[in-house]
Amino acid sequence: MLLALLLVSLVGAPVVWWLVRLDARLAAIAWILPAGLFLGFASLVSTVLGTGPVDEAWPWIPSLGVTLALRLDGLSLLFTLLITGIGTFIFLYAGRYLHGDPDIARFFSRLTLFMGAMLGATLADDMIVLLVFWEATSLASFLLIGYRPEEAASRRSAQQGLLVTVGGGLALLAGAILLGQAAGTLRISEIIAQAPTLATHPQAAWIISLVALGAFAKSAQVPLHAWLANAMVAPTPVSAFLHSATMVKLGVYLLARFNPVYGAHELWTWLLLCAGLATMATGAILALRQTDLKRVLAYSTIVSLGTLVMLLGLPHPLAGTAMAAYLLVHALYKACLFMVAGIIDHEAGTRDTSRLRGLGRRMPLTAAIAVLAGLSMAGLPPFMGFIAKELVYEANLGDGASWLPVAIAVMSNAVMVAVAGVVTLRVFLGPPVGTPRQPHDPPVAMWIGPALLAGLGLVLGLAPWLVGDFIAASAQAVTGHADAVPLSVWHGWTPMLALSGLTLALGIVFYLSWDRMHRALAAREAIDTHGTDAMYDRGLAALQRIATWQTGRIQTGSLRRYTGSTLAVIGIAMIIVFAATGASSRPSFAGAWSLHGMLPALLLLGTIAVLRARGFAAGIVAAGTVGFGVALTFLFNGAPDLAFTQFSVEAVAIVVLLAIAGRMGGAGRDARSVSQRRMDAVVAAGFGTVATLILFAVLETPFDSRLSDFFGRASVPEAHGHNLVNVIIVDFRALDTLGEITVLTLAAIASAAVLAGTAARRERRRDTATSQERP
Repeated sequence: MLLALLLVSLVGAPVVWWLVRLDARLAAIAWILPAGLFLGFASLVSTVLGTGPVDEAWPWIPSLGVTLALRLDGLSLLFTLLITGIGTFIFLYAGRYLHGDPDIARFFSRLTLFMGAMLGATLADDMIVLLVFWEATSLASFLLIGYRPEEAASRRSAQQGLLVTVGGGLALLAGAILLGQAAGTLRISEIIAQAPTLATHPQAAWIISLVALGAFAKSAQVPLHAWLANAMVAPTPVSAFLHSATMVKLGVYLLARFNPVYGAHELWTWLLLCAGLATMATGAILALRQTDLKRVLAYSTIVSLGTLVMLLGLPHPLAGTAMAAYLLVHALYKACLFMVAGIIDHEAGTRDTSRLRGLGRRMPLTAAIAVLAGLSMAGLPPFMGFIAKELVYEANLGDGASWLPVAIAVMSNAVMVAVAGVVTLRVFLGPPVGTPRQPHDPPVAMWIGPALLAGLGLVLGLAPWLVGDFIAASAQAVTGHADAVPLSVWHGWTPMLALSGLTLALGIVFYLSWDRMHRALAAREAIDTHGTDAMYDRGLAALQRIATWQTGRIQTGSLRRYTGSTLAVIGIAMIIVFAATGASSRPSFAGAWSLHGMLPALLLLGTIAVLRARGFAAGIVAAGTVGFGVALTFLFNGAPDLAFTQFSVEAVAIVVLLAIAGRMGGAGRDARSVSQRRMDAVVAAGFGTVATLILFAVLETPFDSRLSDFFGRASVPEAHGHNLVNVIIVDFRALDTLGEITVLTLAAIASAAVLAGTAARRERRRDTATSQERP
């Protein structure tokens, strides 16, 4: 069933594009696809919570040990339900938000692809499958962030998000390879089962560093966070989906998935704690500098992502439960508030908080929804946000806890309280001010989703037992052991309650001082000129300068230099491989000169003739002698089909090259200088020597005849051909041959076009000269 649900989500992308392109009104019912997927995954809740994970696997690349393996446990179930559930409301919201947009079909197809890629990544139980969908999310987000390619900001933000996340994906690829080698398997569930062994593996530090780097890039941890706020140029439905339940949490998912393996490792704890705390502090400070509603919410998302990463780095037994609860509640209120921000922009014509006041009188329904979500974001009882915040504080107050994580958590959550106040109270209360459009509540398709999400935050706060088992199953997948933690709003008079009170008091102070703090931080130009966003631009500019310099050094316009450099690089690479592998090459010439007479002598004489040739045409003929000698070698060693193929190729090559040489102005004597000839000789001799040594090493390797035996057996009965070379080329490797023919055909067409253009220009010059000579 898992594969069926995944295939529906992926196949849905072109189907949705086709349907909406036929009739744009069908965009209003595109939400049926994620809703159906949500029901499909919801039907498996009782199985996962009752009997354990659901596993499915199909062979994909058996020779490499890669299996299309899918697994649904507590953690992946939480993500799949968030992706499809919130996705349902996003699709419904987007159908109205983008009503009348000429590219709405393209938007929905990309949004569907994005959802499918996220589902694939969270369901994957194989590292290679995970990596495929991991990169698919980066590609889909690139297409969504760059939805308006005519805008420079859209292009830059899409490129930045792609480069940062794909760069992290390369680090994850390296970590996955090392992890697969250490575990002897690519199956994630089998890797987790080897946790005690892998945690002490010699490569553990490298694996942890590479996996963490990939996750940090995807989940916008400092200093790789700038792309997330810049992604706000995308349409609001993308922002709501991206920041609540999908791509930005995929890095957190990866860390949570491997937390049972490396959670006790000192480097893992140190990396996640430092990155999480730094991200929380940075996001809180940068949120205070913003006036755009979406950017304020974006930086608050960075704070939340840092909180989740920090929780995964804590050794407290409650950390897993706190992480799962906080992830759930953040998805609920953040998706709601982003859609509210889009409603305000859509109906009032601006998202600038300095120009928004008193909207509650004209948008009472939107105001009520925003207040409910804002109270959950602020962590006030009886909302689910309060329960999650209490768990976060309790996880920070374990035995031997440091004051620094607690202090940063309190300050960051206080900023979250202030942000909630700005997004709700500041915008909707007070006397109305003029806006570009006359504000009013949106159509039902735009407010029903945010209303349900905001209401769910209140319902779960009042009845947390509804998701108690669900949170426990997710926490068990994160920590690797079961910890039954009852969820409730009231825990008595505890230190966590005192921290919550302190957070609320500081949040009120921050909210009342918002304008003053905003002006003070906005005046700090160093944040803009020396921040990570500016460093990204400088890095790209430096890369372009290096590319320009490198192109000038390498692309000299000399074909001879290109050929020599290529051969030299290949030769050096082969020497390195030869030395690194410790291969032995002890050439044996015994019997070489008795091989069918004088064939070796013929080959040597042909080689000497090539070296002694004074002209291009003579060199071609001499090289042909070498080629024919090789063909004779094949013939006398029992490979007549290969020999005849070599004869044909050599004959055609000589004829074609001689035809070309006849029309070349430099086909006479060799125009190279003495120094150039010596350098060419060094490169050719070095490359030839290294290639010869490699060939001798290959000859000493035991020959694996399985493939040759297969071709020999299958040539006649399956391919109906006796010429083995021809059968391999046109049957067993037919697609390769078709590709080569296609490339050669395109090259021939391009060459014909160039020659035709050259002839036409020559004809025009001749006509011009003739007309000028006439009196």
